Amino acid sequence: MENVTAKVVTYRPEHQPWFEKFNRTWIERYFWMEPIDFEVLQHPDKYIIEKGGTILMVYAGDTVAGTAALKYVSPGIYEFTKMAVDEKFQGLKLGRLLAETSIAEAKALGAVKIILYSHTSLTTAIGLYRKLGFIEVPVDGPYKRSDIKMELAL
Repeated sequence: MENVTAKVVTYRPEHQPWFEKFNRTWIERYFWMEPIDFEVLQHPDKYIIEKGGTILMVYAGDTVAGTAALKYVSPGIYEFTKMAVDEKFQGLKLGRLLAETSIAEAKALGAVKIILYSHTSLTTAIGLYRKLGFIEVPVDGPYKRSDIKMELAL
């Protein structure tokens, strides 16, 4: 599977089951679902897209393999959120592709800063964010499971 062709596309409503499945899998593996998770994962159009954000899906060949979202926070600020890659496709740098594409998309949307909330136990994700230029800032987030906040100035 090393030579799989990857492509990132903009979310369409038929992607919702994958958006929910990929995110629910990692959240339940490492943490717990919070009430807002159920709402956002089941209704991403309402909670992300209609509020000015966007969702990206990555394909490995013809298979939906992962997702990431940019949630509008305030003028010029987006939250990088809900990034998840199906276990079968981890290790193929699809998360990095999603993150890099999300950064480019945020710039296209007029963002001057991207924030994210995570947990320090997710060392692979935190390492990726650092490589992409995110820096740690004081945590102030709405998520009980977050113990780190990072931001990237664009």
